[in-house]
Amino acid sequence: MAKKQFKTESKKLLDMMVNSIYTHKEIFLRELISNASDAIDKLYFRSLTDSSVTLTHADYEIRITADKDARTLTISDNGCGMTKDELENNLGTIAKSGSFDFKTGEENQSEEIDIIGQFGVGFYSAFMVADNIKVLSRAYGAEEAYIWESSGADGYTVKTCDKETNGTTVILHIKDDTEDEKYGAYLETYRIRELIKKYSDYIRYPIRMLIEHQHKKEDSDEYETVKEDETLNSMIPIWKKSPSEVSDEDYNNYYKDKFGDYENPIRVIRQKTEGTADYTALLFIPSHTPYDYYSREYEKGLQLYSSGVMIMEKCKELIPDHYSFVKGLVDSSDLSLNISREMLQHDRHLKIIAKALEKKITSELSKMLKTDREKYETFFKAFGAQLKWGIYSSFGANKDTLQDLILFTSSNDGKLTTLREYVERTAEEQKKIYYAVGESVEKISLLPQVEAVLAHNYEVLYLTEDIDEFALQILREYDGKEFLNVCTENLDLADDEDKEKLREANEEAADLFTFIRDSLGGAVAKVQFTNTLHNHAVSLSSEGAVSVGMEQILNKMPGAEEQHIKAETVLEINVDHPIREKLIALFESDRDKLRDYSKILYAQARLVSGLTIDNPAEISDLVCDLML
Repeated sequence: MAKKQFKTESKKLLDMMVNSIYTHKEIFLRELISNASDAIDKLYFRSLTDSSVTLTHADYEIRITADKDARTLTISDNGCGMTKDELENNLGTIAKSGSFDFKTGEENQSEEIDIIGQFGVGFYSAFMVADNIKVLSRAYGAEEAYIWESSGADGYTVKTCDKETNGTTVILHIKDDTEDEKYGAYLETYRIRELIKKYSDYIRYPIRMLIEHQHKKEDSDEYETVKEDETLNSMIPIWKKSPSEVSDEDYNNYYKDKFGDYENPIRVIRQKTEGTADYTALLFIPSHTPYDYYSREYEKGLQLYSSGVMIMEKCKELIPDHYSFVKGLVDSSDLSLNISREMLQHDRHLKIIAKALEKKITSELSKMLKTDREKYETFFKAFGAQLKWGIYSSFGANKDTLQDLILFTSSNDGKLTTLREYVERTAEEQKKIYYAVGESVEKISLLPQVEAVLAHNYEVLYLTEDIDEFALQILREYDGKEFLNVCTENLDLADDEDKEKLREANEEAADLFTFIRDSLGGAVAKVQFTNTLHNHAVSLSSEGAVSVGMEQILNKMPGAEEQHIKAETVLEINVDHPIREKLIALFESDRDKLRDYSKILYAQARLVSGLTIDNPAEISDLVCDLML
């Protein structure tokens, strides 16, 4: 029988498919199973109004058969089947609806081109793993059956064949293995089971396969091989069951099994929406940080299903970066089974779903914060840095979403507090939200400026994570109160009279400050008296956008060696400390000794601020000299 030729466009695309342009070859089994499920759907829905269809829902099945010797993989269904014309129309022309618009040219020759997703070729994905395909089909109620056969772009044949029952049988002759591709793996039971579990677990009809098992013979130590019929899919997704039918244990087991965690999630979020976008979402918030979460290897994204069939394992478009820790899935009938990554980026339905999911997650986190504080704090210790990063990385665009979800340790009681709680505890006349930065709460509480602020009965937020101050600088203010790092020269706790006295003291000591600054070789931008150090002699503060704490963090980042970031530091000397008179006296009588004092005071200021000393040996020698 003479072969019929594919249309020109179909031939070009099929030739590309045979030559494996698409990298995820395993997708072929999902496509064929989905086609089989669709064929059963058609007959089942027909049975609802056509009494001549006697099959019930329990009669339908999809069957997989692997023959390693013949090197064939067979996918059969007992659905509606196809007539001869339907075989030719459905399999002889790719995208017969006219939606296919394949163009040649350099602009379409991307190495990452997603042929299946872009053109919806479904069935033809099988040519990535098979060098010959036979499709035997008998339409329900028809007397004749037909076989469609093709070895690829050279064309196809259609002729009558023997097939006793309705439905379609697809027989793939699997390609020979190569150095790069082990096609034979698709004939292995474990691989077939793995792919069905991954992509087609929730097909609503049973996917069955005869599987060999070893059983011990009765009254003997010998074993015999027995073939047993197994159903490989679970059929009913947990998210399609009524909430009343699913227990907490069911959700926990599903989460741990599907997402490889060893602990239960801290929160389960279930959402079903109809209207602008129809979808069901099942989301999980982990109780701890995955080992690779804060690494480049971590990949965010939710599983994406189309009517129970997984079309993408990690769809990053569904979840914003600040909620990248959320695991789970979205199932929507509005999305095409063969949608590509490029199309997803512009899909209107997907954007609607993503926005709704962000709003839902925010709502659930807020609810947990209000109703189960202990559980929320456990969550926050694992993922709080990510929420703060979401504020910083968006330049404040996400602040309305995230600012009421972040926590900081407070001097009020040593516990975590929200910004709202801080503000509610402040007096109306307090215009600032005070914070300090350091390695630990213990070290921060010892800072001279912190002691001074606390002495004025103001509350201080203790920032111990690298991202903390960056996030607050992006926020700038909360509820009308500006954030202020207590270790900056802008700290102002004095009344008008004390301010005037300090100004006069600084003016009188201008020459002294110049000498000290020069003695330190430009290590500080300025030297001045201050009244914010309580009982301490000296400390470091900063001026400008980069604080001392931010300097340390920025210089730890990759590439910082090439462009060292330096804060504009200010050496502050307590105007009420006896050291003030000592320095003034030395400036008049012994400037060499004053130079040594300056270096020691600067070293002390760095230590008090939690910084290292560049030349500890020199400082040690200077201290010993002064002691003699």
